[in-house]
Amino acid sequence: MVDSALNHIAAQLNQFLKNKFDLGEDVVVLSNILEQDGNVGPQVNNKLLLFLVNIEKDAVPGRINNGTVAGSEHIVEGYPPVFLNLYVMVAAHFNQYSEALKFISNAIGFFQRRPLFDHRNSPDLNPEIDRLVLDIENLDIKDLSTLWGVLSGKYLPSILYKIRMVTFDSGDIKTRVPSFKQPQTSANES
Repeated sequence: MVDSALNHIAAQLNQFLKNKFDLGEDVVVLSNILEQDGNVGPQVNNKLLLFLVNIEKDAVPGRINNGTVAGSEHIVEGYPPVFLNLYVMVAAHFNQYSEALKFISNAIGFFQRRPLFDHRNSPDLNPEIDRLVLDIENLDIKDLSTLWGVLSGKYLPSILYKIRMVTFDSGDIKTRVPSFKQPQTSANES
């Protein structure tokens, strides 16, 4: 589900930028900056990168769901869904600094106008995802420096977003228990 969420967001941003700048090729890629061997990947040159920085469980109170659904004949107990927050970096990896600033600015503008992706405004969103809500996540200079040290050691114009409401629900059933219905009595019966 994480892959579906990030691929959807990357595709939407990519389409927006291609239309705005009349581009023939993709400008947004879902990719790490560095390959596993530590070298910069060739697919990231002159691109706007979207990559996962962290995944956390959403611990907002009130989102407790024990996975129980009452039906007419059975009570079905499943595994409770897990609500996740994804931290996603959008970084501009361009040879010309002015191009990097142009594309990161337009990405920020796109998400400012469209901070919510749901099935009404994104019919091709994975049906297992209810909605994705993007919020800018602020980092102080020390945390930003530490994060870029881990990522590549080389800062790129970038912005960090927190994507809320990614829900994992396996749909697996643990138990199915018959429900007990009270016999219906009429008011005339005594």
